[in-house]
Amino acid sequence: MTVRILPPNLVNKIAAGEVVERPASVVKELVENALDVNPSRIDITMNDGGRALIVVNDNGNGMTERELNLAVERHATSKLPYDDLIDIKFFGFRGEALPAIGAIARLAITTRTQDSSSAWHLRVEAGKREGPVPAPNAKGTRVEVRDLFYATPARLKFLKTATTELNHALDIVQRLAMANPLIAFHLIADGKDKLALHAEPDTSLSSRLSRLGAVIGKDFVSNSIHIVADNGSFRVSGYAGLPTFNRGNSMGQFIFVNGRPIRDRVLQGAIRAAYQDFLAPNRHPYLVLFIECPAQEVDVNVHPAKAEVRFRDPQRMRGILIKALKSGLEKSGHKASTHISQNALNAMSSQNDMERTNNAPRSLFEFSELKTPEKLAQGFPDIHNNPINPLGAPTASMIDNLDNSLEAQNYPLGVARAQIHETYIVAQTGDSLILVDQHAAHERLVYENMKKMLEKNGIARQILLLPEVVDVGQQSLNLLTARLDELFELGLLLEPFGDGAIIVREVPALLGDTDVQGLIKDLAEQLESLGEALALKDQLAHVCSTIACHGSIRAGRRLGGVEMNALLREMERTPHSGQCNHGRPTYVSLKLSDIEKLFGRK
Repeated sequence: MTVRILPPNLVNKIAAGEVVERPASVVKELVENALDVNPSRIDITMNDGGRALIVVNDNGNGMTERELNLAVERHATSKLPYDDLIDIKFFGFRGEALPAIGAIARLAITTRTQDSSSAWHLRVEAGKREGPVPAPNAKGTRVEVRDLFYATPARLKFLKTATTELNHALDIVQRLAMANPLIAFHLIADGKDKLALHAEPDTSLSSRLSRLGAVIGKDFVSNSIHIVADNGSFRVSGYAGLPTFNRGNSMGQFIFVNGRPIRDRVLQGAIRAAYQDFLAPNRHPYLVLFIECPAQEVDVNVHPAKAEVRFRDPQRMRGILIKALKSGLEKSGHKASTHISQNALNAMSSQNDMERTNNAPRSLFEFSELKTPEKLAQGFPDIHNNPINPLGAPTASMIDNLDNSLEAQNYPLGVARAQIHETYIVAQTGDSLILVDQHAAHERLVYENMKKMLEKNGIARQILLLPEVVDVGQQSLNLLTARLDELFELGLLLEPFGDGAIIVREVPALLGDTDVQGLIKDLAEQLESLGEALALKDQLAHVCSTIACHGSIRAGRRLGGVEMNALLREMERTPHSGQCNHGRPTYVSLKLSDIEKLFGRK
């Protein structure tokens, strides 16, 4: 077989295979083209998931007859300097996408510039061109794509259902809309409105947040924190969700580089690193981040669809992003997400409605009676210097040391009033009811205290009066033995003790009385899951989290009033106390006004 030059129509079909994977790819290319011509509005119409019809209409600058002719030629563009493939400031290349689309579908373009008396219309079918000819049209450009993949029918077999293809296209438009709040977007599918976003008045924080709320949802607005960092070359801004506002996959994460929605493993790794103190490995935060940098610092030509980028100095970018996210999360203090409280209210409201229907009223909560002494001792004990026994007797008194003289409005988390089911603390503020998960809250406090100790002089240890022998099996013994020095820094003195067993002589002092057997076995499982690739200090969050969990107040442990208030005060002083180490909320706040609505008082 001899070497030969491929015909132009076949070359265009090959190019289309790189650029056009599905209808959403067409929508992406056409909307990005529209964004480059200064529109104030972009309208998208789709039928049958984009197979039958895709129309993108903008009111931007439009094209002249000559420009329209060149726009459907391969490698023809007005957006790229002759000698610079790096300094790319635009999204689309009309001379790249349009010929590719025209090779596999029926393409029609109608366009008119501001100072032109008429529009021009051009058609391309299977690579064959007709026109341009004069036609009526308002200022801007209308691109119509019919019968996608009709020239390459084998590709049709790989498309999903119309609903799936529409959802992919909708996701693309939403991402582009988030980065362009000054532009109105309207998407209609099969005659039904699927997206309608009005143009925001400016690019201020409030306007940008308004656009994000319209796309992602109002919950994101009320459960996110503003992120900003600038080191001269790179600027990171946007909004990151509170750790308690999370989901089971990373589909709620939107990253933009110079306005372009992208995917990047380095940035995704940075997000995981920034949140590792707050979320379980299988949970992911919501966030929207906008990264601005010189074009020379990032290569957008890694992928034909430009969905991936490559940074010139990826580790520098990673460090900037981690620092920005951690700084924002630090400022959030002990704040927990509001959607947790709303879910609780919705559940209570549903229960209330059901009980009214059944005509069987009863209390939503049952409180243990608390006696109030005349005077509370000055101050609250330090729960770290005086650790609460996590395995204390469940019959411990809780009714002899509360003080109603404490002013609830003086404390963000209020004053403890009761404990229910020996698991949840009920506190009162000036205008709210606070429910605290005592185990989750104390687990967070122990964890944060361990981190502080490690940063200073290491974790203090206490000698066990009777060393405990733990049977862990030979494989786990090998893992623990290989990490003895690192575990010692974390407050654990371990020694091998025969076949498959290890003896525990010292444990972290802040744990108090703890289940040593369970702690060591859980640590062995944790080390097995982490593997041997990284030093233990690089996996500090996971290991400390396991230790903190075993040193925390357990559910079922009855607390006294002083202990409960000490826990609340320590939560107020401790960053990130609004969520445990696994991303679950440590407390829920129910506004008095909302509670009154439940009982029909307002």
